Amino acid sequence: MKSAFKTVALIGNYYNPEIREQILALAGFMVERQLSICIEEKTAQHLDIQDYSTVEMDAIGTKADLAVVLGGDGTMLSVARALVDYSIPLIGVNRGRFGFLTDVSSASMLETMSSILAGQFDTEQRILLSATILRDGKVISQGHAVNDVVVNKSGLARLIELEINIDGQFVHRQRSDGLIVSTPTGTTAYSLSAGGPILHPTLDAIALVPICPHTLSNRPIAINSASKVEITLVQATDDARVHFDGQLQMSLQLGDKVLVQRAEKTVSLLHPLGHSHYDMLREKLRWG
Repeated sequence: MKSAFKTVALIGNYYNPEIREQILALAGFMVERQLSICIEEKTAQHLDIQDYSTVEMDAIGTKADLAVVLGGDGTMLSVARALVDYSIPLIGVNRGRFGFLTDVSSASMLETMSSILAGQFDTEQRILLSATILRDGKVISQGHAVNDVVVNKSGLARLIELEINIDGQFVHRQRSDGLIVSTPTGTTAYSLSAGGPILHPTLDAIALVPICPHTLSNRPIAINSASKVEITLVQATDDARVHFDGQLQMSLQLGDKVLVQRAEKTVSLLHPLGHSHYDMLREKLRWG
């Protein structure tokens, strides 16, 4: 069988020792189909995989034309951010809990991969967010997010005050626990738990979702993905922070601005043929 790909990188959540057997099974399966295999360096080290060549995460985009991620959505998020500058497509094998991004089940992994390698798959482009943090007019940090950029308070049970501007137009000031700026992908994550809407992943839109706002009329809104969002920390009695996908964070000071907009790059996800976003929502969210 001729494969649609030549070199495949395997990346796993190496904190889960059960993934070792799956990676070895998947690697052997692909070698039988005359594909070149490389294992992400830290995955190989932590899971003691020695029979295959290894590659650093930063180099995967230049060495492979497909990356298979074994783990949960958190693993997929970190991989997607690391490979954002490359057009390499990603496939997620779910070994986590919900698996909104890692939609290939571990039970049907080899059967599904056989079809995908034969070119039987659907491709979906997911937008990312790019965020820049300004302090006294100077850039102090930048980052990307697949799910969301979140500005929120730290430990104390006190509200922070944020000023929101969109495309240079003042929207409002809000006193709340914080604000979530979410991609459509992220609307089934933290945004959903804060009462935000679920956006179809192909929508060119961004959701702004307040976290526990003091004014109950302060509701989530969806805006065009080409919009530029400016969030200014106006008041905080405790440390406030900005988070990227809930995995990376940095502290904010009064007057700091967080500029959020759609990133130039997208993430390419491969799904088995017939994949339905609505089927996935019905299964994961236990709809009737």
